[in-house]
Amino acid sequence: MQARISHPAMSVPGAMQALQALATSYEQSGVPVQTIALIQLRASQINGCGVCIDGHCRILKKAGETDERLAAVADWQHAPNFTAAERAALALAEAVTRLSDQANPVPDEIWDEAVRHYDESALAALTLSIALINIWNRLNIATRQPVGEWVP
Repeated sequence: MQARISHPAMSVPGAMQALQALATSYEQSGVPVQTIALIQLRASQINGCGVCIDGHCRILKKAGETDERLAAVADWQHAPNFTAAERAALALAEAVTRLSDQANPVPDEIWDEAVRHYDESALAALTLSIALINIWNRLNIATRQPVGEWVP
């Protein structure tokens, strides 16, 4: 596959720096980097962004993630491989990513479970990271960015 255009984040002056600054802000929130990468992988799976699926699998493998857990992310609800906090974050990632799929896209049950595991600062970081991966997914998919060219 060939990209339709150069990556928008590289083409628009200041865009890449702004997106990277946003990522840096939530990386220092206290939420484990692996948790953030897991939820970004799950959102990318939902959206069908091969570029981000590939990249986040590489990030997670580099961080020591097991093949079993990587394979289980797509069906995390039925897999015993995740902590309660990771499950809460994955549920939140799915809800925030699938906003148009449900009448009540981020139900209180999902939010309340996340609150049990994360403080307000961490919840803000999780929400920002979910929003940002959805931006990346949309940019990559719309412009047909090729899988494997971005290696974190």
